[in-house]
Amino acid sequence: MNPPDEGAADELPGVAPRLRDLRRGRGLTLETAAQRAGLSPAHLSRLETGRRQPSLPMLLGLARIYGTTVSELLGEKPPEREAVIRGGAFEGAEADGWMYRRAGGSGRAMQALRVQVPYGAQGDLVRVHPGEEWLYVLGGRLRVALGETVHDLDPGDSAHFDSLTPHRIAALDRGGAELLFVHSLLQSPAAELCLGNALHAR
Repeated sequence: MNPPDEGAADELPGVAPRLRDLRRGRGLTLETAAQRAGLSPAHLSRLETGRRQPSLPMLLGLARIYGTTVSELLGEKPPEREAVIRGGAFEGAEADGWMYRRAGGSGRAMQALRVQVPYGAQGDLVRVHPGEEWLYVLGGRLRVALGETVHDLDPGDSAHFDSLTPHRIAALDRGGAELLFVHSLLQSPAAELCLGNALHAR
């Protein structure tokens, strides 16, 4: 069941029109983009009109299919090909309770993020999409479900998996969890071929 739409439009101003413009700029219909992102057309339409706030996993999925980054979806404009990202206090952006800070350069085939996951956030949201993901737990404990297998990770533990494996992430501690997260932005040729065949068959 989808959560209510109230109050969503004010939390990430400017994201809705960027999502719409990116989709149209890639020549994708609402139905095609929604299918690739694992969303319903109605859900994506609500994101594009600002009636729903996208979660960080949704932004990650949309960034992949549009060939961009979460930072750029949220309106951040870092210098291209920046090689060094300085540390410091965690002052990131928020998407549906998840806090993130860019930890890698833009314009790359991978996106690196430093993420804070609040307790219970997105624990029931299952994602499936082309690509790879790698995460490393910095603090707190994290539950990672890959298919039917559940892994509880402590600080220092990591996971590296194919994103076509149904997966979900949840923080186990009341204080949440902090992790480094790297995911590929580019879809594999095999995945693109499968998507293309599915679209031609419609």
